[in-house]
Formats: sequence, C-alpha cells, structure tokens
Amino acid sequence: MKIKSVLYIFLLSIFSVSAYSQKVKLMNIDQLNERIKNGKDSTYVVNFWATWCAPCIKELPHFEKLSAEYKSEKLAVLLVSLDFKSKLESNVIPFVKRKNLKNEVFLLNESSPQEFIDRIDPSWSGSIPATLFIKGDKRKFVESEFTYEQLLTEYKKL
Repeated sequence: MKIKSVLYIFLLSIFSVSAYSQKVKLMNIDQLNERIKNGKDSTYVVNFWATWCAPCIKELPHFEKLSAEYKSEKLAVLLVSLDFKSKLESNVIPFVKRKNLKNEVFLLNESSPQEFIDRIDPSWSGSIPATLFIKGDKRKFVESEFTYEQLLTEYKKL
C-alpha cells in the first residue's frame, strides 16, 4: 500500500509541475505585440520584471490586485520576465508558483536587449521595473516602481 501512495504522490507532483510550467510561456516582442493587437478593445498593463529585481518583486502583488479588482473590465495584465531564458525552469517557474501569480506570465525570448528595449519604448533606459499601459491607440510607458495607488491612478487615466 505504501508503494501505491508514494507512486501516486510522485505522479501527482510530476503532472502538477508539468501542467504548471504551461503557465510561463516564452515570447518574443513580435508575439507580445500580436498578443496585444488581438484584443484591441482591452486595456493592457504590461509589466517588465525579473526574479532578481527586488523592486519588481515588491510591486508584483499590486498587479495581481489590479487584475482581481477589475476583472469585470476588459483588462489584461501581462507580466513579462526579463530573466535569462536558461532560468525559466530553475528560477521563473518556481517563482511564479511560489508567489501564486494569477496573471499571464511570459519570459521574454530575445537576444538583443537594446533592440527589444527600443521596440517597447524608445525612451526606456532598460531599467526595471517598467510598465507599459495600452488602450486602443493610447500608450504610456512608465519606468519606475508603483505603489498600488499609483498603479490604479495610471490605469484609470487611460
């Protein structure tokens, strides 16, 4: 009976990890732009962060709260990790699971930082956290950490 229990727990953990790894997808800038373009009538809040960035980690709960409180509106919060692609399995997926992030999480799969930085916003120095707000043709880029109140204010301005 013990062997069955151990086997059951082992299989359950394998399936839960593999199912969970689906939650963090690799995405390049073209795919990100396509994802945003597919929902023209939605508001997008795209946060650029990394698992090693303390201010990023501090503000992540604010993005979770925003999407939970405004889920009845057409709001999509996209969390785009700038961790290295090689850290997906070892750092990003365990981090997302540990923090129980509910928003869509992507790991940016680009080789040239300066190229993708300029394509997000030419004014971006490359520092994180950084957030892009998009509603229709309106775009606003903010390169700083948010309190919940600041995030809510920026969202409502759109």
